[in-house]
Amino acid sequence: MKQNESKKKGKSIERSIKEFLSEFKSLVISSLDEHNLPFTSYAPFILKDNKFYVYLSTMAKHSHNLTKNKNSSIFFIEDEQSCENIFARKRVVYQCSTKKLSRDTDEFNELISLFEDKHGSTVSMLKDMKDFSFFEFEVVSGEAILGFGKAYNLEKKDIFELVNRKSSKGHQK
Repeated sequence: MKQNESKKKGKSIERSIKEFLSEFKSLVISSLDEHNLPFTSYAPFILKDNKFYVYLSTMAKHSHNLTKNKNSSIFFIEDEQSCENIFARKRVVYQCSTKKLSRDTDEFNELISLFEDKHGSTVSMLKDMKDFSFFEFEVVSGEAILGFGKAYNLEKKDIFELVNRKSSKGHQK
């Protein structure tokens, strides 16, 4: 494949990843507890400047976990009711470094406004609850699986940009 065709294919796949992620209102979070055991749940999110943001209560286990350990992953997966093949569900996973953001900042006000725009009236009720905070997920690396034979690495500088895989031998019989 010529270099120009390869770039076009890469841009097309990047658009596919962006379109896939645009369908989601929530993401799946995996965090590590005090015993270094994984805990998985979900939260509504927004995406801003290649970073993901969730709004969590201190009562949520993730809030405690993410405050103590910044390593996390976030996951998006195609609904199994609408997928073409259960073995090839489209999915994107990002390994992240996470931090809790302060409430009394301009950034908080901007994020809560964006969150309210995307998620509606429930946010209006939650935004004044002092036990809620934003957590920022900065992507370290990632992976997108868009079907059989369509696995791609993603990188930090542009979370939609594809990176060549080191091992591309494919499945073995």
